[in-house]
Parts: sequence; structure tokens; C-alpha cells
Amino acid sequence: MSKSAQAVPLRDLDAPTAADARQLYVALQAIPADTATRAQARLHLAHWLDQARALPNELPAALDDAAALERWMLQHVAAVGEEYQQYLNARKNGAPRRYFGSRSHALYFLQTVAPTKLVDGAWLYGLLRHWNDVGLHGLIETYLEELGDGVPEKNHVVLYRRLLASHGCEQWQHLDQEHFVQGAIQLCLASEVAHFLPEVIGYNLGYEQLPLHLLITAYELNELGIDPYYFTLHVTIDNAAAGHARKAAQSLELARPISGDKREFYRRVADGYRLNELGASTLSVIASFDLQKELVRILQAKAIVGQHMHSNYCRVAGRTVNDWLAHPDQIPAFLSQLESAGWIKRGEPAEHSRFWRLIHGDRAEMFGVFNEYEQQILRDWIASSSGHATGNPPRRPSLHVVPHRARRHAFESTSAPAPERERVAHLDNARGLIRRHGNERAERDFSQELRNLEERLATLDSKAAMMQALIPLMSPAHHHTPAGLMATRVFRKLLA
Repeated sequence: MSKSAQAVPLRDLDAPTAADARQLYVALQAIPADTATRAQARLHLAHWLDQARALPNELPAALDDAAALERWMLQHVAAVGEEYQQYLNARKNGAPRRYFGSRSHALYFLQTVAPTKLVDGAWLYGLLRHWNDVGLHGLIETYLEELGDGVPEKNHVVLYRRLLASHGCEQWQHLDQEHFVQGAIQLCLASEVAHFLPEVIGYNLGYEQLPLHLLITAYELNELGIDPYYFTLHVTIDNAAAGHARKAAQSLELARPISGDKREFYRRVADGYRLNELGASTLSVIASFDLQKELVRILQAKAIVGQHMHSNYCRVAGRTVNDWLAHPDQIPAFLSQLESAGWIKRGEPAEHSRFWRLIHGDRAEMFGVFNEYEQQILRDWIASSSGHATGNPPRRPSLHVVPHRARRHAFESTSAPAPERERVAHLDNARGLIRRHGNERAERDFSQELRNLEERLATLDSKAAMMQALIPLMSPAHHHTPAGLMATRVFRKLLA
């Protein structure tokens, strides 16, 4: 689903409780949430759904017509593909990057969308406890694939965490409330699926449609030397032919009520679909980048500690550096004085500036004070002459789309064993997975946690009990951990 640039800001969403989006986001990480948090989740979802109803409905009017939904989905894919080809042709003819003016701009984007990306797929988590409902298997399989079927190299949250860490972009907790709205919505849906199943189905239908911004983002990240795999994986896995977009449509068909108020069901599905448009969007995040403001924010954060760390001999414009840093609102003036004194030479390569040499390099006096992201912001700010992002010279992109790994064959039995034999078979299968994984990493601290999981499963007397024991480890807060990844592998085997 291609989100609009004019996303609904949080200031227009009057919270129904004292909790804000960030607080709700953090509280819902502990799934199952406590009663009070779940009540807040329902209130917030009801409020956000009210807001969503005011937005245009992109879905076909007749959702009860499977052929109409199919046509709509294929038309959407065709339109996105055509727009993307127009973009590629423009770039081939010399047009600049559409999204990212510089590497720092791209890293800012990665950091700013982190609250959403780090709960990727969360809206489907609540369906796991309904694993025995064949009609929900398409949605459950989508969630398992978001988790990479327990393979770290395919788990979406593991991939995004690694991407953030590789560029020093882990510090996203300072972001404004609107950047937590989408993540909070996903976690609310995860917690309250029993009350909002049609909305979950609609949200999933919207989220899994291929957006133009995903293709362009991957292309331009690759140009800037930033691994686009997290994004290209979504291009392949969400495809409308056989991927998550197809499963989303099929799940709607399977959930279609045979009796009852079908009109109300479709209305709720459409409301859930439109929830995708709330909060900060990809395009609004990209448009919000201001190189000068981001540098000032970084230095103000550093000043909290740095105001006590400099010698009194360090003076700029007659004042000690500690004095400058003791007043965060004076950071812009401090930068101006550094420039006037020749410590920073704007519009030239960063290496020409003495201040840059203080913070960059193994023997730099301030080595380690600024991480890669912060250094990139400073580098691009120095190289620019106006504070606007300056793009690195584009290089010919080589966008390699890696096909999604085929799903593992589920454990199959050639006979119908008695209940006890079935329990032993499931347990042996789970134990074997855990032992193989644990032996490979016996030296790691988490090996004990995996042994604890094996021992716990050994005490259970049925497949159903094992599944219920695994589900908490597959929550948005835990599925990317070693135990969560192994629980996902076992759950996938037992699901068959």
C-alpha cells in the first residue's frame, strides 16, 4: 500500500487516555499485556479507526466479489510497476535521486522509521493461538514468514536491527509521537485480535500491497552503498502472484461471513485497511529531513555529557567549550563560531576541517564520541554550504533482488499414531531441532535458554500444549531472540 505524503499527524488524534503512542508502544511490547494496557489498546484502536473512516477508501466497492478484489490488486501492481519504470527511465536520463539527497538523509530515514520496522508483522501475532483454525493458516503463515520461519537471515526484525547497528542508527527513542503511531497500531491489533479480526484482515490486506516507495527506496539505498536487502526482501515476499499480497486476498475470502451482517464485516475490513495511512509515512519522513536541525539535535544530546569533559584551555570565541555545551539552545551559535574561527570549513570536504579531524580517525582526540550515523550527518553538513543535504555522486546501481527462501517442508508422519506416540513424535522433532541448534552454539550464553525450552516442552503431553508454550516466545518483543527463533522453527514444524 502506497502511503500518502500527507499522513495524519498525531496532533490531530486526540488520545482517549493519558497514554501517548510511544508509551503504548513500549507497554504493548510485553505481550500478553496487562488488563489496563489492553483496555488502552482497545480505546486507542477505536479512536484511530474513527480517524481512518474519514480517509478515502481505495478498496473496490464490492468486496464480496472475489473477482473484483483480484482485478483491483492486479491493477494496483500494474500501476506501481508503470510508475517505477518511469522513475527508472528518468534516472537513466540523468534525473537525480527522488528521495535521498545524501547518505545522511538515507540513514536518517532508516533510523526514523525504526519504530515501525522493529515490530514488522506484529499485527498478525494474536492469530497464533488460533493455529488449529485452517481458515487462518494463510495469515499465520504470513506471520511465520515475517519471522523468517526462525532463520535469523530471513527474520525481518533481525535484519532491520542489523541494518541499524551497521550504521550507528540504533538511537531512535527520541522520535516524535507520530513516528510511533504505526507501530502502536500494529501492537494494538496483536493484543486485541479477538475484538478486531476484520480490522486485522483489512490492515494486512493494505500493508502487503506493493508500494512504489519500497522500490525506489531499495534502488536509492543501493546507490548510496547501504544494503537494501531488508527492502528487496519485501518486494519479493509480498508479491501479488504467490506472496503475502496474494495470501492477504485469499485470507479475506476465507474469512468472509456466510451469514450475518456482511456489509458490516466489509466496512470493518475497509477501516482496518485505512489504518495504514495514520501516523508518519515513508514520504513524510523523507520530507522531514533537515540536515542542520539533525546536527543540532545530535550535538545537544552529546552536550549532556560533554559539558563536563573539556579542559578550560579549550575556548571558542572567548568561552570554554564546557560553557557552550552547558546551554543546548546555543549549539547553533557554537557551530557558527567554530566556522568563523576556521575549525569548520563549510562547502569543502570534511577532511579539510580541523574539527572533523578531532572526531574522525583511529588517532583522533575524540575517537568514539560520534558513531557512524552522527559522523555522516556532520560530514554532509560540512560539505554543504547551505545546510541542505548534498548528494553523493550517483553510481550505476546493481539492485540484486534475492528470492525468498522456499519454506521448509513441514514434519510429516506416514501413519496416524496414537495420542502418546504423536506426543513423542512431536517432542522428538522439537528436541532434535533444539539440540542441533544448541550444539552449534554451545559456547554461547543462550544455549542454556534453549535447553530450558527443550526441558519445558518435554513436560508437555500434547501438541496443543506445546504450541501454547511456544507462542509467547514468538511475540513481537521476543521472536528475534535465539529462543524466539528456535520457537518459531518448532512451531512451523508442528503446524503441519
